[in-house]
Amino acid sequence: MSDDLHLSRFALSALLERHEEIRVVGSVESNLDALEFAELHSPDVVIISFEDADSDTIAIAEKIASLPGCRSMLLGRAFTRSVVRQAFAAGIGGMVERSVPPRQFFEAIHRVHQGERVFDAELTVAALINRDSTLTLREFSVLEHASRGDTVVEIAARLHLSEGTVRNYLSSMVTKLGARNRIDALRIARDARWI
Repeated sequence: MSDDLHLSRFALSALLERHEEIRVVGSVESNLDALEFAELHSPDVVIISFEDADSDTIAIAEKIASLPGCRSMLLGRAFTRSVVRQAFAAGIGGMVERSVPPRQFFEAIHRVHQGERVFDAELTVAALINRDSTLTLREFSVLEHASRGDTVVEIAARLHLSEGTVRNYLSSMVTKLGARNRIDALRIARDARWI
């Protein structure tokens, strides 16, 4: 279990320890500590706290999931379609929102332990096909980088595009989403949980 909020981490550990089929073998402060702990102790399932601001969480959860006999699961307030796409592609065992009842949380841990993948079906399908969006995959890539605060120059460099092409994608997204400007387009995309 990895969570940087001490009270939250200890409360969750105590809740898990009350369940007779679950044994908590460790609790650490950071996701990097969780990776190190998993490498040393090989727990069956590592539960990792996910916050939108931490872009390394999915990469760390992917590394943990690649360890022999170890699976990873993200626990967060909410997950955007972008995060669901990344986690699903990374082989992460599951994603559970903090708002679920304890019984559902225990069930998710058990299913991940059994090798199943636990993702919200509706959000996963929407994330994988983006059926309610008129944006192209390339526009989504540009939008995701813009949502992180990347400039046009940075987006162009990361996606190997010209700056003019990035500006054209951003303009196209504003038009397709019926937004007033780029900031409004980002708000619309966040509200729809596309990013």
